[in-house]
Amino acid sequence: MSGRARPQPGFSPERLAFFTDAIFAIAMTLLAVELERPDDKESASVRTLGSFLVDERGSYVAFALAFILLWSVWRRHHNLMDRIGRLSKTFTAWHAPFLLLVAFLPFPTALIGASIGNPLAQTLFASTMAAMVFCEAVLKEIAGGTGPAAGDPAETRRHAGDSWAVGLWFVLSAGVAWVFPYAYVLWLLAPPVATYGGALISRLRTVPAGHPDPHDGDTPRT
Repeated sequence: MSGRARPQPGFSPERLAFFTDAIFAIAMTLLAVELERPDDKESASVRTLGSFLVDERGSYVAFALAFILLWSVWRRHHNLMDRIGRLSKTFTAWHAPFLLLVAFLPFPTALIGASIGNPLAQTLFASTMAAMVFCEAVLKEIAGGTGPAAGDPAETRRHAGDSWAVGLWFVLSAGVAWVFPYAYVLWLLAPPVATYGGALISRLRTVPAGHPDPHDGDTPRT
């Protein structure tokens, strides 16, 4: 008999990881497919091609932002799946909305490319990213709470705090977009928000409600 039990049919971590990788690869490729190509007239000379490229600059900014954000989400999911020893039904089921949002992201990206300063376009993009990252946070909570993750479950839940913080940051940016046309710049701050916001959320979760932090008010001993 082999020392390692085979997973239940339909709950192989490797198959889920491969499928997720494929969805991310397709979505990231579609970001480039959505970029407008110049026609024969627009590419006839350096001047007309240059004008076309300048006119489409919003599309290139949107492509770069979406690609970087999808890449970061994929890397975090990759790290999570490397910790998964077995799948649960809940963990597997939550991949459906998660991957739906990944596959949908090229659409709001194309809208931003067409009108990057449009607050509705920015709101749709930010809302999609927020929902996606919230799903990522739920996956980490499940992995750390019910045991699918190998290693330290508490560490996996601490990483969930990073995702909650980033999701809230995208929600905030969606509101800012209606008063500031360059709100999309806030999306570039997602990494430090994950680091510092996640640490704050993790600290708040470890302090029981109604009980002060035992370190607050400490005075140095003489």
